[in-house]
Amino acid sequence: MANIHPTALVDPAAELDSTVSIGPYSIVGPDVKIGPGTSVGPHCVIEGHTTIGSDNRIFQFVSLGAINQDKKYQGEPCELVIGDRNTVREFSTYHIGTVQGGGVTRLGDDNWMMAYTHLAHDCVVGNHTIFANNAQIAGHVVVGDWVILGAYTCVHQFVRIGAHGMTAMGSVLLADQPPFVMSEGHPAGARSMNFEGLRRRGFSAERIGAVKAMHKALYREGRTLDDAREQIAGLVQRFPEGAGDVQMMLDFLAATTPQRGIVR
Repeated sequence: MANIHPTALVDPAAELDSTVSIGPYSIVGPDVKIGPGTSVGPHCVIEGHTTIGSDNRIFQFVSLGAINQDKKYQGEPCELVIGDRNTVREFSTYHIGTVQGGGVTRLGDDNWMMAYTHLAHDCVVGNHTIFANNAQIAGHVVVGDWVILGAYTCVHQFVRIGAHGMTAMGSVLLADQPPFVMSEGHPAGARSMNFEGLRRRGFSAERIGAVKAMHKALYREGRTLDDAREQIAGLVQRFPEGAGDVQMMLDFLAATTPQRGIVR
């Protein structure tokens, strides 16, 4: 049997692993599935079609799986899916998806989500990210692996943030942020690349050299986005170890629309 506090309200239809713990006064709905080793603190509400993986730690006063804040939503059975080994701190709110956005809001693995973070409908967050206090992302936002959002960062709907990027405290992202970029401001502008973060993750000198060259092509030579992409594509010959990083950048830029653009 799961370790459920006597004051918690857990629907008999919910699927809880025997190693799950549910704190006082928490509520778990009938369409919820929670995997092994996950702990849910007191006064949490987990509802809707919500699936939570293993070894997550969910602190008090968290709301997961509530209906989205999209006025088009008509009660369709959309989902919230949370992976493994995530920490979700107090007063965070993560909503289910919408039919128009694919039906699923998704949080990956090994993410560190601080207090008051918000994932709106149809957001997709990768792995190993850090959302500092009050980081808020609107609907349909995509966040790559290893991204760090500074406290009070706000991200406009449909914006994409590439892997290994970072925002400063209070940033407002209105455009796509390519991989590796560090931004700050209201609206946010690109300031540098996340070189220190890459070193800490074991990037070789050659891979970091490729990132520096991509930064120069995008932001230091006055190129159009198409010209920058052509310049970046040629970096594979100069930096063979960075071929994967270059391709990731090219794939990201290829999906950027003229209407959205990238942070500048």
